[in-house]
Amino acid sequence: MANAPSNKMQRRIQVILFCMAVVGFSILLGRLYYLQIVEGDKYQKLALSQQMRSTTISAERGEILDTNGKVLARSAQVWNVILSPADVKDDAQLNQVADFLSELLDVDRQKIIDKGKNKKMYYERVKSKVEKDVADQITQFCVDNKITCINLEEDTRRYYPYGHLASTVLGFTGSENKGAYGLEAYYDKYLSGTPGRVVAAKNAWGSDLPYRYQQLYDAQDGCSIVLTIDEVVQHFLEKHLETAVTEHNVQNRAAGIVMNVKTGEILAMATKPDFDPNEPLVIADPKTAAALEELKKTATDEEYAKALQEAQFVQWNNKAVQEPYEPGSVFKIITAAGALESGAVHGGDVFNCPGYHIVAGRKVHCWKNGGHGTITFVQGIMGSCNPTFMMVGEKMGAETFYEYFENFGLTEPTGIDFPGEADSNYHSMERLRDEGSGAYLASSSFGQTFKVTPIQLITAVSAAVNGGKLMQPYLVKQILDADGNVIKTTQPVVKRQVISESISKELAGYLELVVSGDGGSGKSAKIPGYRIGGKTGTSEKLDKLDEYGQVQERVASFYGFAPADDPQIAVLILLDEPHMDNIYGSVIAAPVVQGILADVLPYMGIDPVYTAEELEKKEVSTPYLLGYRPHEATSELIQQGLKSKVVGDGPTVLKQIPAVSQPIPKGGTVILYTDESELSKTVTVPNVVGLSGQQANRTILNAGLNISVSGVEIDSAGCIAARQSPEAGTEVEIGTVVTVEFINKDLAG
Repeated sequence: MANAPSNKMQRRIQVILFCMAVVGFSILLGRLYYLQIVEGDKYQKLALSQQMRSTTISAERGEILDTNGKVLARSAQVWNVILSPADVKDDAQLNQVADFLSELLDVDRQKIIDKGKNKKMYYERVKSKVEKDVADQITQFCVDNKITCINLEEDTRRYYPYGHLASTVLGFTGSENKGAYGLEAYYDKYLSGTPGRVVAAKNAWGSDLPYRYQQLYDAQDGCSIVLTIDEVVQHFLEKHLETAVTEHNVQNRAAGIVMNVKTGEILAMATKPDFDPNEPLVIADPKTAAALEELKKTATDEEYAKALQEAQFVQWNNKAVQEPYEPGSVFKIITAAGALESGAVHGGDVFNCPGYHIVAGRKVHCWKNGGHGTITFVQGIMGSCNPTFMMVGEKMGAETFYEYFENFGLTEPTGIDFPGEADSNYHSMERLRDEGSGAYLASSSFGQTFKVTPIQLITAVSAAVNGGKLMQPYLVKQILDADGNVIKTTQPVVKRQVISESISKELAGYLELVVSGDGGSGKSAKIPGYRIGGKTGTSEKLDKLDEYGQVQERVASFYGFAPADDPQIAVLILLDEPHMDNIYGSVIAAPVVQGILADVLPYMGIDPVYTAEELEKKEVSTPYLLGYRPHEATSELIQQGLKSKVVGDGPTVLKQIPAVSQPIPKGGTVILYTDESELSKTVTVPNVVGLSGQQANRTILNAGLNISVSGVEIDSAGCIAARQSPEAGTEVEIGTVVTVEFINKDLAG
């Protein structure tokens, strides 16, 4: 039996144990001090991150409205489908969820399985921005199967109700509802708003604690923007551009701008072909899409992806703002303005055009074979004579020419409220001076060897006819807060007075003669009842020569404005690389502007003023239009005081209603069929007997028919329709003339 420890031994053990306790307690206190004091902030933040769940509340993006309040872009509620792997009960439930979601959402099933196995996660996005009907199916599935691992997170999606309309101006948003292109990007800080958050505490199992542990930070919805663009004018512009692209086989897209010359407001702006901002990644142009499909068969994935991206960038590009081009003879308006204002020339000054002008020992030819002969400066403008303008440039000199080029704003961007405005590419004064040569001054005087953007050009030439004021162009006139209150208004800005009001009025008169005068190159833009001014343009693409150094591609353009005696509306159209026999701007671009102005001017409340001879003709004979291109036919009809409606997307007129030589009331509409598939369509003649004159007129026109009136005037008191032919219920072709006899009901019987 062992001896019991002595008292001395026991005291020694007690001392050792006490020392060990003191040391251990000291270490513990030190560790606690280190954790709580030294690194307390760090671990407190870590704990909060583990205990708090933060969920973003999307702000609703503001609307984009046209000048009359029509919605061009709006956001609507959608949902993101979220999987919470930590809340998945077992593998059987995960498989059930994956089967359902993969089929409903068209998502790879294995990706859902892989996400669901990460048990440490509470947030895995399965699909973004699903519509309400899909969200409802997911909710019902979760209720029926008692599933708690699927959550629906509210979000918004951008919608463009008018599809392609103004797409290269509006742009589009990216996946996170941020502006990616166009006005959506430029005004993103106003449109996007500020997202909110819900911050909630959760327990050790990841479940949310009661509501009192939750903090809500409300989202602030974005502002809306009101454009200067008018949806109706935009439709007119795009309709004519689309037709022009088809009928003239335009290879490098077409662009157009409609501007209020007094304020700088852009009433319409378009590029065709364009895209659908609801599906911006889809190539909308059928030719481009077909070419990409062919490329896909032979190219590598990398080559195809590059080609696809380039095609997307092209269709998103706003040609009117982002693509400089050689303006050609439309620029002669600027040369003429500077020459008249500086006194270098006067309207009656005489020039001789033998068909060329010698510059630096080289003949530069006129577009007209044999030349214009001896002509005045005004006639040089009317006939768009290049030799005349080269001689005018010489009279001005390099310094004066450059001074007006700069004053008209062509050496700098316009500052329009749109992203990515391109710079112009022009000659310096030193290069224009070019001792002993003068080649660049000569070519610049008629609009070649330099580049400006369409928005620069229309702003500059409009200043030449609006009284001499260079205006700041703009696209947004107001910004509204989320409650609809105006928080910002854009006022018209006069940058500077570039020429005098008297010279501007004189020049506008000369440009009216381009359209209405004998020998004017812009006669295809003439509209009965309206005073139209304008200038044609056909420019060579000097940076796109063929293997022999010859120019093969051109840009046809036309600038038109009205009324010429008090300019209010201006239109610039350019067709880039038309492929047909005659590609002069006077032939193919002027009728496009004519058609646009014929639609826009009455809509804008600018009424025609007819001559006595024009007023006497109540009925005209339908001209022969078969085989015409749509804008050629439209131009012919406008000259006759008639309207047109093009049915189909073909390049030429296959059928017309009324037929050739058939009588049609002045102001009536001739239907032009350009597509075989549309030829057999008919409408039913409505019954108008017993209706008042205005009611009968409106009913027949709304049916797509024309009305010929006999008897009493339809505006007279007591006027009613007594008889009609064809009779009500008859099936006739669209555009058919319905003859209605009106009587005064008070005098009948």
